[in-house]
Amino acid sequence: MHGHPTEEDHEVSTTSRSSEDVAAALARLGSATIGESGGLAADRRLRPAWSGAAVAAPAYPVGCTPGDNLAVHVAVTTAPRGSVLVVDVGQVADRGYWGEVLTTAAEAAGLAGLVLDGGVRDVAALEAHGFPVFSATIALTGATKDKPGTVGAPVRVGGVEVELGDWVVADVDGVAFVRGSVLEDVLAAGNGRESKEAGFFEALKSGSTTVELLGLDAALVRQG
Repeated sequence: MHGHPTEEDHEVSTTSRSSEDVAAALARLGSATIGESGGLAADRRLRPAWSGAAVAAPAYPVGCTPGDNLAVHVAVTTAPRGSVLVVDVGQVADRGYWGEVLTTAAEAAGLAGLVLDGGVRDVAALEAHGFPVFSATIALTGATKDKPGTVGAPVRVGGVEVELGDWVVADVDGVAFVRGSVLEDVLAAGNGRESKEAGFFEALKSGSTTVELLGLDAALVRQG
């Protein structure tokens, strides 16, 4: 990928609205709607580490040498406040790349959450902190902290290429990413989808069926 936006470019290109307004709009729509409205749905292996975790914020990509989390420690010190660390750990998923110590550091740094395509630990503590964490697994064994990595460079997480300027929407339904270049289009499509579904709900309560509303061909289904 070329021409990745700088942090300053990201602040200008998100929209004319504040980052807080964009985050609130994405969170309200949720990952399922965003994933059907031009967002990129991550692999379903990425799930909340604790029940109720949810976050919508700018992505800060992090790349680790498999089995090592030095880059994660560095990212906590370099990521902009309010961002979500989006971490690629390669093919060694079964390590505890994140736990309560990093959570405490991330909170002090003003970070919004974590999406890590590998293992985390100290889950009860993560929940107690209320820090949104999404991971591929829970793992006890720790990671080393002395191998090369990247911060701010593009990564592949949950099967999706993620770079600076992208956004993360993660909740109970899963994780979706939104390219910064199409953010407004995705928000508009998401709002349109939400309005359409609201009409469906009213029609269904009044006696319509999903077969009618969606124009489905019931003749394709054999009865008894």
